[in-house]
Amino acid sequence: MSRGIRDAVAVVAMGCTRFGERWESSTDDLLIEAVGECMGDSRKLEFADVEAFWLGTLASGQSGMTLSRPLGIDYRPVTRVENYCATGSEAFRNACYAVASGAYDTVMAVGVEKLKDSGFSGLLRGDPPADQTASEVSFTAPAAFSLLDPAYCARYGVSAEEMRAAMSHVAWKNHVNGARNPKAQFRSEVSVEKIEAAPKVAGRLGVFDCSGVSDGAACAVIVRAKDAHRYTDHPMYVKGLSLAAGPAQGAADPVYDFTTFPEVVRSAHDAYAQAGVTDPRGEFSFAEVHDCFTPTEIVLMEDLGFADRGQAYKDVLTGEFDADGVLPVNIDGGLKSFGHPVGASGLRMLYECWLQFSGRAGDRQIGDPKLALTHNLGGRPGGCVSFVSVVGSTLG
Repeated sequence: MSRGIRDAVAVVAMGCTRFGERWESSTDDLLIEAVGECMGDSRKLEFADVEAFWLGTLASGQSGMTLSRPLGIDYRPVTRVENYCATGSEAFRNACYAVASGAYDTVMAVGVEKLKDSGFSGLLRGDPPADQTASEVSFTAPAAFSLLDPAYCARYGVSAEEMRAAMSHVAWKNHVNGARNPKAQFRSEVSVEKIEAAPKVAGRLGVFDCSGVSDGAACAVIVRAKDAHRYTDHPMYVKGLSLAAGPAQGAADPVYDFTTFPEVVRSAHDAYAQAGVTDPRGEFSFAEVHDCFTPTEIVLMEDLGFADRGQAYKDVLTGEFDADGVLPVNIDGGLKSFGHPVGASGLRMLYECWLQFSGRAGDRQIGDPKLALTHNLGGRPGGCVSFVSVVGSTLG
C-alpha cells in the first residue's frame, strides 16, 4: 500500500474534445482543441503558468515533441508516457505526484490518440518478442475478454440467458447515458433487441458488447490544493491514486479462472486506503469504469467492491448501476459510447467527474455528487495494468 497524496493537489481546469471518427482533425488539432477548452475553463490561468507537462499516448506520437510542437511550448519539460489503456490516467498520476512533491506549482496532463487513421478496426499495437508462455498468447482483445462470460457463468452457476441479459443491460444502459452526451462518439439509444441481434465478434460478444474505435483528446491542469481557489470556484481534489501492474501469469496459471482482475482488486484496495473509503458502494456518488467489453463491466463491479462476488449480474439487471440507481456507473456513456482512443480515455473519465462536481453535466447531472471513482485497465484478463482514482468536490 502507498501513503498517497490525499488532498495535496487539485484539478482547476479541464478540456475534452468530441470523440469519434475525427477524419478532419490531426493529432495536433485534437491536442489544440482539448488544451484550448482547458485554458478557457479557469480564471487567472495562463498557458505560460504551466511549468511542466505529461503527455499520454499509445501510438500517436513519440517524445514530448508530440505536444510541444503544436502547442508551441517554450522549452518546458514534456514527459511522454504509455501504459496500455491506462495511458491517460498514467499521465494524470505522474502530473499529480510532481505537484505533490513540490517540484512544480502548476502542471498539465494531456492524453491523445488518433486510431481511425490507421485503417484498422481495433487497436494498432505491436507486441515485443516473447516466449508465448504467459499473457502474450496471440489472439484478439475481443477473444480474450469473451472468456469472462462463460467463466463467470461456470463459477457462479449463472445461466447463459441470465448472463446474456446482464451484458445486454450494460450495453443498453451505457448507450442511454451516451445519448445525452454531446461529446460521445455514439449518441443514439440502442434497444436490447438490437444489441442481442448484432453480429458476433468473438464468443458470445456481439458488436454492441465491444467498445468502439475513435479519436480524441483530453487534458487537466493540476495545482497544489491550497492554491486551487485562485483559479476556480469548484476545484476537484485528488483523494487517492493507485496503479498496479500484475505479473501477467494468468494465461499459464491453472488457478486463474477469468472471473476477476487481481490487478483491479489490488489497485482499488490501495486507492481506497489512501482516500479513507471503507464502503465503496455507499460512499461514491458515481463511478466511471473501463467498459471495454460488457462482461468486463460486470466483473469490475465485484472487483471494485460495488457488488458481492457472484451478485453483480443481478445488480446490473435490477438497475443498481443505472443513471437513477444506487450507484450510477458510466453516467457519461463510458467506452461503449465514446470509443476508446487509448491515450485520452482515462482523462475523459476524469472530465466527467469535473463536470458533475461543478454542476455542468447537463441532462445527465446527478444531484450533488461528492466523491467519484475512475478506473482504467490495460492488457487482458490474466495480465494487465489497473488504475484507480478517487476524486472529490471538497477537502477532507
